[in-house]
Amino acid sequence: KLIQQYRPALAEIERRFGVPGPIVLAIWGRETDFGRYALPYDALRVLATQAYVGRRKDQYRTEFIMALKMLSDGVVTRRDLRASWGGAVGLTQFLPSEYYKHGVDLDGDGKVDLWHSVPDALGSAAKQLANKGWQSGLRWAYEVKPPANVDCTMGVPEVKKPIGDWLRAGFVPVRGQRLSAAEQQQSASLLQPEGIYGPAFLTTANYFVIKEYNFSDLYVLFVGHLADRMSSQAGFATPWSASQQLRSKDVEAMQKGLTRLGLYADKLDGKAGMQTRAALGTFQKRAGLRVDCWPSETVLQAINAAR
Repeated sequence: KLIQQYRPALAEIERRFGVPGPIVLAIWGRETDFGRYALPYDALRVLATQAYVGRRKDQYRTEFIMALKMLSDGVVTRRDLRASWGGAVGLTQFLPSEYYKHGVDLDGDGKVDLWHSVPDALGSAAKQLANKGWQSGLRWAYEVKPPANVDCTMGVPEVKKPIGDWLRAGFVPVRGQRLSAAEQQQSASLLQPEGIYGPAFLTTANYFVIKEYNFSDLYVLFVGHLADRMSSQAGFATPWSASQQLRSKDVEAMQKGLTRLGLYADKLDGKAGMQTRAALGTFQKRAGLRVDCWPSETVLQAINAAR
């Protein structure tokens, strides 16, 4: 229904920015449930709090000042300047500085309105993706079935190969999908968000552009998959395994142990991201454990016991 309702705006977005309409619709759906979710917080109070006690004080001091500029410029009323806990505003959740970098007046009424104009909000999301490097005509990812002997420690952005090389190594596009010669020349990284247990993806440069919008891999999977579902009823070919997940404090303890062992050099954030999964897979190799790249209590105990 939304594709039909906003077809002219989505066509203009694709023409100007090369971003498919379903991608920006999916971002809108993920951020504010297609506008049905009312942002709960006063943006100025959120930004001031983050600037004073948050982990990124310098960034949020700038955002606080930019929010004051928005009010001074008459961009938005104080009443409408509502935000998430992180200070993002509008239908597609922009920080105030992003409004000034990427805002688009797509409906042509002379102002950029991310709060009441769906075309402006979607167009601004598309421009942000384009400004971050979106490549027109390139998929965000391909779901694949990996070979039985897949080395899950390769699942990091730094390991990039042409998709054709992945296919020759035994990775098979799901549902018999045939990839063109041009697609096979595209560079991609392996993503196995549940280690060897759940679905696997070959992620293109556009995957990482969406990740610039929100750094969570699950966010990118949500947006990309929802966009795909707008034109296909098919879900993921490989189901999520519902693997038991460690609590964040246990994942952080695992990260600290892997850091101590010289296998991990990324953030200690309690999140089992790409680098964490690859590092624990490397530990599993060294320790003679089954290599599944998935944080479990068994692996945590082995890391804690390792010297």
